[in-house]
Amino acid sequence: MSRIGSAFKSFFAILFSGVLPDDVAREFGYAPKGAVKASTPAPSPASAQPAVGPADGAVQLLGILQRDGRLVDFLMEDISGADDEQVGAAVRTLQEQCREALQRYVRLAPVIDGVEGSFTKLESNDPAVVKLLGNVPATGKAPGGMLRHKGWRAEKVDLPALKPGRNNSVVAPAEVEIE
Repeated sequence: MSRIGSAFKSFFAILFSGVLPDDVAREFGYAPKGAVKASTPAPSPASAQPAVGPADGAVQLLGILQRDGRLVDFLMEDISGADDEQVGAAVRTLQEQCREALQRYVRLAPVIDGVEGSFTKLESNDPAVVKLLGNVPATGKAPGGMLRHKGWRAEKVDLPALKPGRNNSVVAPAEVEIE
């Protein structure tokens, strides 16, 4: 999985379920390589209409980013043959459109509001809030260190209500032109 793909997958999983996906955790060494998630039985086709869950919100936000910025099209495109200028031009527009769409539905704030590259005293040692890097003491407690990334947290998520009975697994519908 690409680093960008892992980043987006992790972002949406943590945003909506608060848990890092198992495959990403294994890929980056946060879980044992042999750890396998227990499989859950497939739901029976006769079961009632599924309830709206956190994954539906993640797919909905991905759909918004696709609709407004064509993010999924860009991520699924093979750009290995494109030169850096072409990729750069595409990314500039994509970033602007996706940033506007994200700001419309999610208010993000830094986890630590400090200057990257400066010393920061830690107020929390929660691994979901702060990732300790470098020479981490065996106790896992550190009074502070150099801020390498501010982190992001969602202060507010204001997605439109999902319609019951709608296929919430579709990120973007196929487009067919009728002649």
